[in-house]
Amino acid sequence: MPSSQFNPLPPQRRHRRGMFLLPSLFTGANIAAGYYAILQAMHGSVAEAWHFDYAAKAIGLAILFDGFDGRIARMTNTASDFGRELDSLADCITFGVAPAILCWMWGFSLLPFGNYAGVPPWLNMDSSDLRVKLVQLGAVMSFIFLTAGASRLARFNITKNPQPSNPGRPGKRYFVGMPIPAGAGVIAAIVHFTDGGPITWWVASITWCALIAAVSFLMVSTWRFPSFKDIDLRKKHPSRFFILVVIVIASIWYYSQVVLFVLAFTYMLWGVVPRLIYALRRKSSSVPMPEPQTQL
Repeated sequence: MPSSQFNPLPPQRRHRRGMFLLPSLFTGANIAAGYYAILQAMHGSVAEAWHFDYAAKAIGLAILFDGFDGRIARMTNTASDFGRELDSLADCITFGVAPAILCWMWGFSLLPFGNYAGVPPWLNMDSSDLRVKLVQLGAVMSFIFLTAGASRLARFNITKNPQPSNPGRPGKRYFVGMPIPAGAGVIAAIVHFTDGGPITWWVASITWCALIAAVSFLMVSTWRFPSFKDIDLRKKHPSRFFILVVIVIASIWYYSQVVLFVLAFTYMLWGVVPRLIYALRRKSSSVPMPEPQTQL
């Protein structure tokens, strides 16, 4: 009996089919981290603030998984429509739903009741129901964050040649609008920076609300953000890149709170500062020069 009946697929083809599964495994890990982050955020409290910290760490780990699945698919040439759709749905859960719940639970839901010393009477919690209003506003802003992230994913999936409003030509080196993993990373980095200790001061809660609004705007904006897709891991001499990776990993291992906080805000400002400089230069160049006055 021919051996082909016992081995219908050649070894190369079986290996090829196995490679298609590898990126999806990282996407599955992405979904698992997002689900874990949701569970931890819902169990967080003032007495058990470590739940919030665990949720932030899970989101950060999911960012790593999300970067690996796309890069592995490109390196092995195993990208597929199923993988892209699964990755998009995973991002909506892990970087949309999970950070939105963390935003509300950590920054608004645990505000205490009662009056505060040094606060005007019209701003006290009992006199003006400020806590109720802030909790409601936090729910709205968290929903806006989720909606902005989902809109960012939808625009990324359908746009083939995005045009950034920043100066410069579009290309694979840049994203148009801040990616949703980066937006979730900003939220997670702040929570991790505080060891998960929730906000219990109304002024900090208002500041948190403004930050959520800023991140939501950046995700749906047309400002240009770096993508780092031009980094080639298959170079013949990757020693410099390897040393940089080792330094970053060691820094995160020993000083994760500060390093991740700095990295998240550096990436966000990387897209904000050039856009603001471009807008200021454009405004200054459009101002007409005053005509010289002739002396009589």
